[in-house]
Order: sequence, then structure tokens, then C-alpha cells
Amino acid sequence: MSIDDFVGKWSFISSEGFEDYMKELGVGMALRKMGSMAKPDIYIIKDGDTITIKTESTFKSSQLSFKLGEKCEENTLDGRKVQTLITFDGNTLIQIQQWDGKESTITRKIEDGKLVVECDMNGCKCKRVYQKA
Repeated sequence: MSIDDFVGKWSFISSEGFEDYMKELGVGMALRKMGSMAKPDIYIIKDGDTITIKTESTFKSSQLSFKLGEKCEENTLDGRKVQTLITFDGNTLIQIQQWDGKESTITRKIEDGKLVVECDMNGCKCKRVYQKA
């Protein structure tokens, strides 16, 4: 598997534990409720050695462009300004976000043709699944 397998448009299918994960991040209740209802599309684009992950929903949209193994600044959908490092290990994109002495890990992998996104902060985990559009 290569990074090219991730490229394309992915449509939201399901989510488990997302509101609890957002609470662990420190996201306020109103934003958690709206975030839980959103059914975003994810676009993964590769241009040379730059990868872009665009998340679009009727609620909010974001875009992160990065090079594997290089730290970058990210403004998250919930308003955090974080240092992000993304690496590719075997068949998994591993994203580590760090801010204010805190850390969250987001992994993305392809399982049975679906994009599985798992988020973890302090052991509080969520899983979101997308299908290729």
C-alpha cells in the first residue's frame, strides 16, 4: 500500500465516540453538538511530495497541506493552533498534534476499501469511517 491509495474523495459513513473525543480536546458543548451532526467529505490530494487533506461539511471546512515527516502549523476545525507531524508507516498515515503541552494522535488507514480514521487523546478514542466517493 502507498500514499496513492488514500488519494481521492471520501464520504462519511459512521462515527463512534466523536463527541467524547471532542470533549477531551476541550471543545465546548455547542461546537461538539454541531461537530457530531456534521457528515464531512474528505479530499486527499497529492501534488509531488505535498499532500493536502481537505475536510468539507455544511458546518465547517478546513485544509491542511504538508510533507511527510515535516512539522507544520495547523489550525484545527475546533479553533486550536497546533504543531502537526504526519508520517506514513506501512499502510497508516499517523498524525500527531501538539499544543499547550497536550497531544492527540490521529491515524488514517484503508480497511476493506474504506478510510478508517481513529483519534486518540489521553486514551479517549473515536473512530470515523468513510467510503470512496
